[in-house]
Amino acid sequence: MNSVSLASSNNKNHLFAPLHINSQYSVLEGASKISQLIEAAKDNQWPALAITDKGNMYGALELYTKARAAGIQPILGTTLAMTEGDITDKKTRKPSYDIVLLAQNMTGWRHLCQLLTTAHLDGFYYRPRINWELLENYAEGLVCLTSGVHGPLAHAILRGDSAEAFERAARLKTLFPERLWLELQDHGRDSERLVTQHVLEIANRLDLPTVITNDSHFTKPEHTEAHDILQCLQQGKTMAEFIQRPNAYGREFYLKSRSELETQFAFLQDPHLVARCLDATLDVADCCKLELPLGQTLLPDYPLPASESAESYLRQIVQRFSNEKYAGASLRHLEQVQHRLDFELGIINQMGFPTYFLIVWDFIDYARRQGIPVGPGRGSAAGSLVAYVLGITNIDPLEHNLLFERFLNPERISMPDIDIDFCIDRREEVIQYVTERYGQDRVCQIATYGTLAARAALKAVARVKEIPFADSDKWAKLIPATPGIKLKDALEEGQPLRALYDTDDLVRRVVDLALGVEGLTFNVGVHAAGVVISKDPLSSIIPLQRAKEGGIVSQLTMGDLEQLGLLKMDFLGLRNLTIIHNTLTLVEKAGQTPPKIDHLPLEDADVYQMLTRAETDGVFQLESGGMKALVRDLKPSVFEDINALVALFRPGPLNSGMVKQFVDRKHGREQVRYDHPALEPILEATYGTIVYQEQIMQIAQQLAGYSLGQADLLRRAMGKKKADVMAKERDGFMAGALKNGVDEAIASRLFDAMTEFAAYCFNRSHSAAYAMVAYQTAYLKVHYPVEYLSALLSSVSSDLDKIQLYIQTAQAM
Repeated sequence: MNSVSLASSNNKNHLFAPLHINSQYSVLEGASKISQLIEAAKDNQWPALAITDKGNMYGALELYTKARAAGIQPILGTTLAMTEGDITDKKTRKPSYDIVLLAQNMTGWRHLCQLLTTAHLDGFYYRPRINWELLENYAEGLVCLTSGVHGPLAHAILRGDSAEAFERAARLKTLFPERLWLELQDHGRDSERLVTQHVLEIANRLDLPTVITNDSHFTKPEHTEAHDILQCLQQGKTMAEFIQRPNAYGREFYLKSRSELETQFAFLQDPHLVARCLDATLDVADCCKLELPLGQTLLPDYPLPASESAESYLRQIVQRFSNEKYAGASLRHLEQVQHRLDFELGIINQMGFPTYFLIVWDFIDYARRQGIPVGPGRGSAAGSLVAYVLGITNIDPLEHNLLFERFLNPERISMPDIDIDFCIDRREEVIQYVTERYGQDRVCQIATYGTLAARAALKAVARVKEIPFADSDKWAKLIPATPGIKLKDALEEGQPLRALYDTDDLVRRVVDLALGVEGLTFNVGVHAAGVVISKDPLSSIIPLQRAKEGGIVSQLTMGDLEQLGLLKMDFLGLRNLTIIHNTLTLVEKAGQTPPKIDHLPLEDADVYQMLTRAETDGVFQLESGGMKALVRDLKPSVFEDINALVALFRPGPLNSGMVKQFVDRKHGREQVRYDHPALEPILEATYGTIVYQEQIMQIAQQLAGYSLGQADLLRRAMGKKKADVMAKERDGFMAGALKNGVDEAIASRLFDAMTEFAAYCFNRSHSAAYAMVAYQTAYLKVHYPVEYLSALLSSVSSDLDKIQLYIQTAQAM
């Protein structure tokens, strides 16, 4: 799209680009989802589309990726408040007006990021603000539109100061040569027509182009009331209160087409002028050629010793810690370790990630040196021997048969994703260390966007409509409490809400309005664990703002940051690590020698006896009612059983019959069979049942000749179950299996079984790491019950139900 000049198109008279849109990311002021905007652009054959949300670029990456995928040019911008004078002056409220800024190129993107960051961090006063000085400093690379009745020209015109309006226009022309358009808007207000006449005069005097836009806040006229609902939620008003004041946004603030705007501006009585102003939308679009560099890697610089590269230094410290970790191991085992380390380091270097490992090792090493408890691992990273010897994880992947390729795979290029659990009380110390290490301006937390889910949307509409809470609560409870449930799902035939919807006009009205606001952004929060670390000042890459709690957060979500190549880490707080640490401290205070928690014997009979009795209150991952029932049925007798418990206790396995098969086979009620001898070493620990994703990978490797990297791609494809992809994968698997001498019928049956189990299989690396924490808590509960229960009770001091439960547990013991 960007290679085509929109302004010179032969079909120019039929084209148009909407340039002034408040999407749902203008929180509680916009009701248009990005997907709705793109669908409208496709329906109307608009070649380009801009979003100009107020004071933010929350939706920038979503628009950029989705619009480009649809063949539509995305234009990224924002609407910023401008004030005369010092933006930090909070004592005197200066007059302010809006200005629309669009990114012309990467310089413009960086300048928008800087302007937004400064507006939020330094200029926030009711709204984020900039001033003329900031605009002068960051005008390069930006296209400027003067907005409507809230813009700098209209602000002066409506005060009767036409001279000031002219001066502002002249000043903007100097700042944005060939990149300034004076905006004309008409939503049926008398003030807008007055402004339009004056703006046209200024345009003639200064030889400036004019452009017609519509200040869109929702996509279709029928969305007007849904938008009013959002306004009520924003202002804390009922609809009755809202309609008593002059309505800020009426029916005309929808996403209008070119023909509708031609009709709207017929009052100018100059069709050629109107056509020229609508054609100008394409000139603006043609001016905005932003290409975001997605897919790059922007790792911060790790401070290296002199004459060392990241590759050589990583190998050096890996070798040092490996020698310490495996001191006293047999020669054969050392050879196995070295072979695995060489393989992993080769892949890490090939994929360009040695710096990533050094960064993660550095802050985890700091945490361990400071006595901050760190979890044994989380996710697929536990499959890396390099991570284990560096102390990033604390579970030996060789001992637990964990696969590196499930973590890093050169055939599936993506940034490593090492999430770390820390003691919940001291997690902030690690974040502070990282901030000091790389710079305050290079580290921040990550924004999240809260949206109105099905039940919340229905209750919000009912509240605004002043419907009694008892009624709305009763209706909302007819929506299944299933994660991700949509109102349309609850309105399917046979659903209880559908029956009420069909017979009660009030319910139908409320639900129809709720459908209009469902899924819209309701608030902006902070990710519980996400931290982004940058090589360069973040404000030159992404827009930042201040969280309600006071910290600095990105305006982009975790997924957006990954697309831009920024390093994001999850610094998670795990209460159980704190409990373990406090238990060991109490043991030591009692004059005993605390156990080496990372080197416990995994065959302790007393631990398995307690688990067999399902006395798992206070045991990590194993204390819910449903899990207790599974523990009681399974009667775990080895560590592998605990590993499997973590993987199996999920809706998919529980509802599929997979769990029953596993339990019955363990206890001999069902015979364990292997369709092929090569399956036995892979599935023996899980009684012939495919429980882990890694087992699917190993089956493909052993029976069909896949590399583990190829097998990981197969595993992912099986999980997605796309028919065309699966047909191709079946052909490849069958060919490989037949080449290895596997019977065709067995290979076909095995592929079907792998496909079925792939939907439910779990990541063995994550399961093993969390099973280790479960075992550690069970071990402490059995052997140090007083200290463990004391630490456990202290950790839930604000939860009366948990306190009562654990007191009962203590009494029972």
